[in-house]
Amino acid sequence: MSTTTGDMVHVPALGTGRLFAAAAPSLAAHEAAYGKRALDWTRETLLAELEASGLAGRGGAGFPAWRKLSSVTGRRPVVIANGAEGEPLSRKDAALLRGAPHLVLDGLLTAGEALGAAQLFLYAPADSLAIVGRAVSERRDARRVKLVEAPGTFIAGEASAVVNALETGNAVPRDTTARLSVSGFRGLPTLLHNIETLAHLALVARYGAAWFRKAGTAEDPGTRLVSVSGDVPGDAVIEVEGGARLRDILTAAGAGAGSTAAVLVGGFHGAWVPRDGFDRPMTAAGLARYAARPGAGIVYAVAEGRCGLAAAAPIARYLADSSAQQCGPCMFGLPAMATVLERIAAGERTPWLASEAERLAGVVSGRGACRHPDGTAGFVRSTLSVFRNEVQAHLGGVCSAGPRWDR
Repeated sequence: MSTTTGDMVHVPALGTGRLFAAAAPSLAAHEAAYGKRALDWTRETLLAELEASGLAGRGGAGFPAWRKLSSVTGRRPVVIANGAEGEPLSRKDAALLRGAPHLVLDGLLTAGEALGAAQLFLYAPADSLAIVGRAVSERRDARRVKLVEAPGTFIAGEASAVVNALETGNAVPRDTTARLSVSGFRGLPTLLHNIETLAHLALVARYGAAWFRKAGTAEDPGTRLVSVSGDVPGDAVIEVEGGARLRDILTAAGAGAGSTAAVLVGGFHGAWVPRDGFDRPMTAAGLARYAARPGAGIVYAVAEGRCGLAAAAPIARYLADSSAQQCGPCMFGLPAMATVLERIAAGERTPWLASEAERLAGVVSGRGACRHPDGTAGFVRSTLSVFRNEVQAHLGGVCSAGPRWDR
């Protein structure tokens, strides 16, 4: 079952699944579903339980949660719950903060107490913060959590941009090689986790690693939230077990896998997976042949008969327009790359356009102040690879979706 939010996104019904087991976002409903938060976790015991659980980050990189927490040592650290969700195709963090804010707070507080954190932050868009603010007011243990508004930009959730926003109010990435775990917020060791990761951490702390592993597979334990959009009956957030096949995810969202030509996995910095990959699990290993990763749990469907290049070109332009304009690759390389992809999508019959897009992707990779150019280049490379037949058709003046260009 699901419910529909004000922005017409179907989300899991409250009282269902693991992450939405509470029947309402109130503290009373939360404690009725999960019980009270355990208060006896130390750094060592929490690390051991997280390692045994196999919980990986749900914000994009998929880094083991225990390893990220273990890297934060030294002076009293800072813990940040990141719910910025600047990715346009993602809806899961907003759904979680609206439906299960206390589970996120449980995870944030548990991680903070285990590390002996000096400060706790929750960073999210204004509409989500209003709900979280009400949740904070219901409990004494959360009153030291500082809520910070995240702007609605693509790069606002990048790790160094989050720290910059908390310090200066300017949510743009920093050109730094220092790890946040060593020198983050105001030079203090900093742990930054996506809010879904913290919600799962709260469940591991409450029920244990063995319980967590009862869902999913040995390689991908637990559950995850997936935002499904594109050519589907309606945008949806669904909770699936780890290792779920792309075909099953599409079916759960009401889309027919047989009528879907390809899906973009991982968001705008993700990669395309064609129909022959739909029986693969949505895991890094399962999608490796397509250079795709689950990322923040995003599946964007392109239906059979729809031009993949027409779907991809606006994304490349959006990414070019969403940079911080702090380095050469973002200022010049990404706009040039987007223009070339637009020219191919528009049917310009210039034979070298595809090789030029590949060349530009190579030029910007590894040269930016942050990873935004790399993610954009990866998306363009994936587009040229998965839709290579369409690229050649366009360069010949034909589109599989119907248009012909007489030029």
